Amino acid sequence: MEYRLLGKTGIKVSAISLGTWQVGGKWGDTFSHQNADVILNEAIDSGINFIDTADVYSDGESEKAVGRILRNRSEKIYVATK
Repeated sequence: MEYRLLGKTGIKVSAISLGTWQVGGKWGDTFSHQNADVILNEAIDSGINFIDTADVYSDGESEKAVGRILRNRSEKIYVATK
């Protein structure tokens, strides 16, 4: 994975981030926490350390999934939420 400095912060973030708008499934479907867990874990396993989410993604379920995964991982992960 390639990493880049985030402005003048000194923080190195992955050049590829994970947007979590649909990590729980297709638009209109019931949110699948199992699907979200697989996607989030695979992204982190691949070296992604920058995740984008928002409280409006699947009515807050996306943020819940990100939080649940981060509590169980030891890597330093940066989260942007709106």
